[in-house]
Formats: sequence, C-alpha cells, structure tokens
Amino acid sequence: MEIPVSSTTRAQKAPDTRGPVRKLLTSFGFQIIAALVLGIAVGLIAVATGASAENKTPLFTTLDTIGSSYVTILRAAVVPLIFTAIVASISNLRRVQNAARLAGQTLLWFAITAFISVTIGIVLGLVIQPGARAGEGLETGDPYTVGTWWNFLLGLIPQNFLGLSVGSSFDADAQIVTSNVSFNILQVIVVAVVIGIAALKAGKKAEPFLAFTESLLKVIQRVLWWIIRIAPIGTFGLIGAAVVKYGWDKLTSLAWFAGAIYLGLAIVLFVVYPILVKAHGLSIKQYFSGAWPAIQLAFVSRSSIGTLPLTERVTERNLGVPRGYASFAVPLGATTKMDGCAAIYPAIAAIFVAQFFDIELSIMQYLLIVIVSVFGSAATAGTTGAVVMLTLTLSTLGLPLEGVGLLLAIDPILDMGRTATNVAGQALVPTIVAKREGILDEELYNAPRNGLPFAEDLDDADDETEAPASDATGSDAAKQPAAAG
Repeated sequence: MEIPVSSTTRAQKAPDTRGPVRKLLTSFGFQIIAALVLGIAVGLIAVATGASAENKTPLFTTLDTIGSSYVTILRAAVVPLIFTAIVASISNLRRVQNAARLAGQTLLWFAITAFISVTIGIVLGLVIQPGARAGEGLETGDPYTVGTWWNFLLGLIPQNFLGLSVGSSFDADAQIVTSNVSFNILQVIVVAVVIGIAALKAGKKAEPFLAFTESLLKVIQRVLWWIIRIAPIGTFGLIGAAVVKYGWDKLTSLAWFAGAIYLGLAIVLFVVYPILVKAHGLSIKQYFSGAWPAIQLAFVSRSSIGTLPLTERVTERNLGVPRGYASFAVPLGATTKMDGCAAIYPAIAAIFVAQFFDIELSIMQYLLIVIVSVFGSAATAGTTGAVVMLTLTLSTLGLPLEGVGLLLAIDPILDMGRTATNVAGQALVPTIVAKREGILDEELYNAPRNGLPFAEDLDDADDETEAPASDATGSDAAKQPAAAG
C-alpha cells in the first residue's frame, strides 16, 4: 500500500515529572480498580445491613442512584456520537487510499474472530454440559424481547430521522402517565450511513456539511471525555449496587452455565486474541496495556457503544491505528463486533436450553449456531445485554424461547464479561488489519504508556499540527500515547 503512516507532526510534551505515587493515583486504570474494590466492599456492607433488591436501604439507594445516573449520562450522548462518528468516518475514508480494501479486511476479520469464538462456545457447551447440570428452582418464562431475522430486517427501516420511539404506560392507582423515549440504534446507523454516502456523492457542495459534522463530533467527544473521566465514580455505584441486586447466591443454580460462559470469554480474551496479536508480530503486553482502559470501562458500563469514544482513543493513541481508518473501524465494531454477546454467549446458552429441555441438536443446528453468530451479530446493535441475539439464535434453531427466562436472573453478571470481550475485539481487529496493510504506527504501538489518558492538550496539539486537507490521509497515528492505567 502507498498510505503514508502519518501526515501530522508529533506533538512534543514536557517530560513527565510526576512522582510514582502521583502517577499511580492519576492512573485511569488504578482509579477504576480502586472503585471496583471499594464498590464491592460497600455493596457487601449494604447486604450485611439488610439491603436487597426488594429492601432498598438508603445505602443501596445511594449506590444505585450513582450507578444508574452515570449510565444515563453516558447513554445520553450515544445517538449524537453514533450519528456524527459514522458520517465523519465515511467522509474520512475519502482521504484513505484503498478504503474499500480496508473495509473488506475489517469485515473479514470480524467474521474470522466470530467463527473462532462461536466454535469455542459450542465445544465448551458440549464438554461442560451446563444444561444437564442446572440446579433446582429454575423457572421458564417468555423473554421480554424476541429477535427474529424478519424483525431484524424490519428494524433496519427507519421510522423517522432519529430512529426515535416513544412508549407510554398508565398507572391506574396513581393516575400517572409515564413516557419513555428510546432510540433504535440500528436505525440511527442506517440513517447515518445513507447520509454519509450521500454527502460523499454530493461532492464539493457537501463539504460545509462534512466540516460541520466533524466539528460537532469533536465537541461531542470532548464532552464524552469528561464523562469517561468520572467513570470511577460511576463504577463505584454500579458495582456496589450489583452486589446487592444480584449477589452470588443467584449463581448457585446456574454455576456451571456461568462458569462455561466466563471460561469461554477468558479463552477468547487471553488465548485467542494474544495468539492473533503474536501471529502478526506485535507485542501481547503492549496490546493489553494499550486496550485495557477501554476493556475496564466496558466491564462496568456493559455497553460497547458507551465505551466507543474510549475504545477509539486507545486504538488510535495507544495501538497506533491511523485515525482515518480507526474512525471507521471502531464505530463499526461497536455495533457489529460482538464475540462475547453474539458468539460465546448464544452458542453456550442455546446448548444449555437444548440440554435443559432434553432436546438433541443435529449437526445442521450446530452449523446454524455458527451462521447466526457470524452473520447476525449486528442484531445486538452495541446495546447492553444479549437477549435479542439469544432469541434470534433460539428461534432459528426452533428451540423453546421460554428457555431465555432460565438465564435472565444472572444476565447482568455475565454481561460484564461479555462486553469487556466485545470491546477487546473491537480494538484488536483494526490493529491487526492496520498491521497487515502496513499503516500501523509500530513506534507508537510499542511506546511506553506514560502519558495522561485524557490529556486535553494533546487534542489541541493535534488540531494545530494536522496537515492540510489536500494532503491528509486521515492518519493520526503519530500522536502521543495515552496511559493504559
């Protein structure tokens, strides 16, 4: 390929004179871990003082409010982030040579890693047999949402420009009408892709619109950096409330199932991904130290899209992927690259349901599990939970959807690991594709993680040192590395 590695001048920073204690305390990774430990401790204190999902003590209510408020703030920026990121990423591809080849390689590696992951899930399901080892007291129940291929295709058709839907409920006792506004992320993606392509086809007349979109994305990202920087506070509340709400007692009857899921996630995250990294001549240690801030945030937020801005930042600044390519591949991955939610989990869960109801699966049904996982992961749309993907798998296999109710009690506990694995893969694929295409900044990839994770002066320096648009390739690989914690 003829793509220059970078069209920017690396911003120079003064030497880091912080002492070791201050470096540790200002490390994003340390702050997240400290918040996890503190949240668990306070959650256990709340349980010891009588708190439960039914008995909302003041301490539990405080933890729950802190956690839910943080997630609400994070989700509030999802729609403008997705819309502007996708439109801007499509426009950025015009600055990158062989853009179609990069897009094809990205989708190919999405499929390859999904195939490996779903295969691991099927093997673990057959070996561990979690459905045959299920404990007492499990109850079936209808899922609160059902995924089918037909509904998935219909869901791609935008109901309105924003993919907006409003649901209302009436409380007869209190005489109150409650309305909830929700967004269909798949529809937002479709609208953004169509507008982005249309803007490119419009040529010079669309330049002001594309410039405005990129500027708006910059503003939204700056707000999101602020939100992410307070992630330790949200982590404290989320983990503390989770200890009270779910606890370890709910794992008892589904211990084998939960163990199989986390074993599969661990194999993908700590065996498969490192093998792929090493096979491409890259350092495993540098990959994990670079991607770890995003993996940590994904674990506590349980949202690939909510973690998107941090995933994109570490992919560019820590792993050395050019911005023009990363700004396309990472948002795409946040909505379609789901090795945890769309491969490991539905494979093991489908086998669990079949075993629980004493249904023997055929070779063709196992092949269908693979096909659904490789081609249907967009149905999860980067949102928390994988119930839609599971129901899509079960309905395709002809298994009883009531089996979903068996697993809902511990879904939030499993979703933490699933989302962390998803995000790790969303950072991995652009990295190995960039390496294969010769556009990875390996100097940046191998650089020490000694910067501040969200240093705003780096953003300002980037703007000041960018090359003219006529010479730009979209690469931003020559930036200072961010801290990995």
